[in-house]
Amino acid sequence: MAPVVFKAGCPDCRGRFELAASALRLAIGATSRTTFYSFTCPECGAAVRKPAGERIVELLTGGGVSTLRLHSAL
Repeated sequence: MAPVVFKAGCPDCRGRFELAASALRLAIGATSRTTFYSFTCPECGAAVRKPAGERIVELLTGGGVSTLRLHSAL
């Protein structure tokens, strides 16, 4: 089975590339504002953070991306 790759883009350098699941991190928070994925741009080295809706979360978790569940303080 071929490894899963995800297409991504960098808002800083405008680079377009493919990333392995191991290059991405997903954080799932209590709200849509606190749910995002992040990666380091392989072209310019910028730290990139983008919002992740339900479909993106589904694709990333299904593709083996490391996931962190954020808990809100009570």
